[in-house]
Amino acid sequence: MAEHPTITLKLSGHLAEIAPDKWMDGAYTLTVDGTPQSHVNMDDPSELFFEYVQRMGHVIDQLTESGAPITAVHLGGGALTLPRYVEATRPGSRQQVVELESDLVDFVRKELPWSKQASIRVRHGDARDVLAKFPPGLRGAVDLLVVDIFSGARTPAHVTSLEFYTDAMTLLAPEGVIVVNVADGPGLAFARSQAATLKHTVGHVAALAETQILKGRRFGNIVFVGSPAPLPLQWMPRLLAGGPHPSKVIAGVELLDFIGSSPVVTDHTAVKSPPPAKSIFQVKQGRG
Repeated sequence: MAEHPTITLKLSGHLAEIAPDKWMDGAYTLTVDGTPQSHVNMDDPSELFFEYVQRMGHVIDQLTESGAPITAVHLGGGALTLPRYVEATRPGSRQQVVELESDLVDFVRKELPWSKQASIRVRHGDARDVLAKFPPGLRGAVDLLVVDIFSGARTPAHVTSLEFYTDAMTLLAPEGVIVVNVADGPGLAFARSQAATLKHTVGHVAALAETQILKGRRFGNIVFVGSPAPLPLQWMPRLLAGGPHPSKVIAGVELLDFIGSSPVVTDHTAVKSPPPAKSIFQVKQGRG
């Protein structure tokens, strides 16, 4: 049996592999350095698989009028799961994707091509460098900014700081929303500092995750949602109702309690996100 398509990425040296989902026809998983990074249902891009991505999808569903096109910027590309979702649920949206690994984009485009009708522009390079190169017309005009940047299983330090988020926020419209995927484990020191940094930068922040993860009892993903404008209170029960369950949304005083005395992260103090145990996310590669 032939092996699944793979490529060794020139910049990071990580091995990327695309494999079909054993339980879902028409769906595929992209793994990088042994870590599942994206899941795409080619037959129905509006169907999201990973729990944290489903939560991001619920946030996207709440933006503006249901089904209305938006302007979106995605920092971190992977297999373009969320850009495909936005196109499927909000046709006509204008989207820009930033991905450091150019050959990963080419690999995904060949193996899992997205719709040619979709208005998705891919920009190549480091997220912080590309932020400075966006056209002036995009500044203050972005409805959705997704930050989902990983090198293998970890988020690089330089895209976790106050300076990074301050630059990124210049893209947001007055009521635009930033959605950040953060992975952390017991104690949640990294996640709490990210919450402190986002709140210091953008003002209004909520966190959405599986209950045990928010309690710091196991490793997992927390989705932070931020905006210069107050987050609509009606979002909270809707985000919870959307699942997966059990889940929890924290905001306001509860978020301040979550942050506690955690410091705001700067370029001088930034560190990579903690690595997960191999048994949590990693899968064997290169098998037919």
